[in-house]
Amino acid sequence: MRLLFITSNRLGDAVLSTSVLRHFVETRPELRITVACGPVAAPIFEAVPNLERIIRMPKQKRGGHWWNLWKSVVTHWWDVIIDLRGSATAYVLPGRKRIVLSGNDDSMHRVEQLGRLIGVNPPPRPILWTRPQDDARAREILPIGEKKILGIGAGANWFGKIWPAERFAELVDHLTCAGGAFEGAHVLFLGAPDEYDLSRPVIDRVSENRRSAIFGDEHLLTVAACLKHVDLYVGNDSGLMHMAAAAGVPTVGLFGPSKEENYGPYGPLGCPVRTDLSYRQIIDAREDRFDGKTLMTSLSVGKVEAAIGQHMQKITG
Repeated sequence: MRLLFITSNRLGDAVLSTSVLRHFVETRPELRITVACGPVAAPIFEAVPNLERIIRMPKQKRGGHWWNLWKSVVTHWWDVIIDLRGSATAYVLPGRKRIVLSGNDDSMHRVEQLGRLIGVNPPPRPILWTRPQDDARAREILPIGEKKILGIGAGANWFGKIWPAERFAELVDHLTCAGGAFEGAHVLFLGAPDEYDLSRPVIDRVSENRRSAIFGDEHLLTVAACLKHVDLYVGNDSGLMHMAAAAGVPTVGLFGPSKEENYGPYGPLGCPVRTDLSYRQIIDAREDRFDGKTLMTSLSVGKVEAAIGQHMQKITG
């Protein structure tokens, strides 16, 4: 029996979509699973139980990626077809059950919307399956069990969502200094390959023997395995933030020109912190989406630090 799972090009949305996949993995273990998604997100599915195939779908002109997908799967009978990209593909393939997401509902979190789509309430939480080699590599990268580990994601896929690097640096200083909540912690810096230079001012504030940095030089499932050992992750609204939440660790996400009610770090260990300005105030006031300016300047270090303190106290009781 087979399941075809069509999900996002974007890493963050793909991570959130694992909530749906988790439900079928855990309730229908007889299903052999094919995942179709964008190349960036594809690696996070490599350890999915009962995985038969991953189909990478780089965008092509005139929807050529959909034609290629159809050709590669039309010869199979699908017991379940799930299309979270709202295409017509599910309706032109041979199958028994079709689940198609028709659009986003901004009245709720995306995970809650996905739960409603499959009729599960409360919805399953997103999950990152990892392989033994990923867990082994994480133990090589991090001093697991020796000291606390603080995860930092100072980048994002759009400059407007990036909190200034100097504020991240100040936050790390406050958290890891003598008397800080993460005094002497090892700091794991994470980001895409093109985010290293942006993160450099933060990285340089931590001595080499107390830091690790992964910027595209490790498999995404190794990143997921590392995140499982983080005592706190703090980062901008990004795919990495959703990976941290899916890893089941305390995750503080920083929000400005995006909506935390739809995309906040999901689960009981997730905590969104918003700029003093609302989403609507930020969007209405911006001059140019492509001007390369951050829209996160109304979020102070003190507000983030206070939110972290309250969140950690709530978690630990």
